[in-house]
Amino acid sequence: MAKKSEEGLGETIKVIIQALLIALVVRTLLFQPFNIPSGSLIPTLLIGDYLFVSKYSYGYSNFSIPFAPDIFNGRILSSDPKRGDIAVFKLPRDGSTDYIKRVVGLPGDKVQLIEGRLYINGQVTERERVASIRTRDAFGREADVPTYRETLPGGVSYQIIERDGDRGFYDNTSVYEVPEGHYFMMGDNRDNSTDSRVASVDQGVGYVPLENFVGRAELVFFSVEEGESVWQFWRWPVSLRWSRLFTPVR
Repeated sequence: MAKKSEEGLGETIKVIIQALLIALVVRTLLFQPFNIPSGSLIPTLLIGDYLFVSKYSYGYSNFSIPFAPDIFNGRILSSDPKRGDIAVFKLPRDGSTDYIKRVVGLPGDKVQLIEGRLYINGQVTERERVASIRTRDAFGREADVPTYRETLPGGVSYQIIERDGDRGFYDNTSVYEVPEGHYFMMGDNRDNSTDSRVASVDQGVGYVPLENFVGRAELVFFSVEEGESVWQFWRWPVSLRWSRLFTPVR
């Protein structure tokens, strides 16, 4: 009996180790779960969304591996991010904080905002007014805010909101010239997003090197209302955003 008990315990430990190894491989090479803690990508992504990020989309760098060990330089099996992708990356100024934004500017692009309108290489992007949405204003109060459908060069289209209209703090900027090997990232919630419009030396994001990319956002697999705990499963009937489950990220 003692021998059978020891064999049973050994098999259990073996299965647990195998499961952990499989999970590590999946997280490192295939998909990583990520939750949305801020409103910088409203209305595309909401606080309380949980999504899968594909690690293989842009290849692999040190930042693809948990704890980012300094194993090699650059990326292997590299593929360039596309304009319009929503991507997770490591914040350039510390190399450890996860950020998620939309790729707006590619290497060599000139990016500028003039009265809320996005210009890329001197051309204004298409923008069409759509229905307002209800969200929080700069003082945290519920308010209806202007919403637009913006279309980037290449055809990627998505909704943005201008919480403070077209005269927000970063709605008028100088021209940003994106260096080679770097990308210009922005949030869809234009007046509530710390992104590449703010230099990293000013506690912002700045230009993001290709090496810092972790992966591309693919699918919202779970979503709870803001302020709700994902662990309180007994509240799921009222706290889950059922319509957002298993929706692709665009």
